[in-house]
Amino acid sequence: MARIVVLGGTGFAGRHIVAEAVSRGHDVVAVSRSVPADPVDGATYVQGSVLDVASLRDVFDGADAVIFAVAARGDMADASVKALGEVAAALTGTPTRLGAIGGAMGSLSAPGGPRLWDLGVPEEYRHEAKAGIDSLELLEASDAGLDWFLVHPAEVFGPWAEGVRTGRYRDGGDVVVRDADGGSTISGADFAVAFVDEIEQGNHHRERFTVGY
Repeated sequence: MARIVVLGGTGFAGRHIVAEAVSRGHDVVAVSRSVPADPVDGATYVQGSVLDVASLRDVFDGADAVIFAVAARGDMADASVKALGEVAAALTGTPTRLGAIGGAMGSLSAPGGPRLWDLGVPEEYRHEAKAGIDSLELLEASDAGLDWFLVHPAEVFGPWAEGVRTGRYRDGGDVVVRDADGGSTISGADFAVAFVDEIEQGNHHRERFTVGY
């Protein structure tokens, strides 16, 4: 059993990761600025903010993995990347792994590139997509004493496309995962399956990977 801390544990991706990890018997602490109306049974909830990482150090102590699942939206639109950097600094030199969620636009469109970002992103998605890319670059430039991984979801991923848990997914490495018809999607629950699999199996160290059907 692992001790897993999920920052942003009440958001779309974070809540699914919390639920999946709890279902496998892990000790899960979900950190959020407010108490959820529908908490996941078996998870521990702590009120806190990634804008004050120093106040979370006691929560981090003894964790096998800390998951950064804070979206670059709302009042975190311009603060998420900096907050990720502060979490990374806090975990550098410790045995705790840092997991992060990247946007699909940072994935490569084909082996060797270009990125989906380079092929064009609608204006309304550009800010959040850029934050995902900046997060990956921050982790890639981090000290070797930080054990991190970042997971890119498929292009269609979010509460508008909730989907169901099938327990399956494909790992595309650096390249966006597409089905036989060219579609790229994954449910929130199956994204969490891939994420918790990585925590348990440790197949990716200091690298990113993509998931989809």
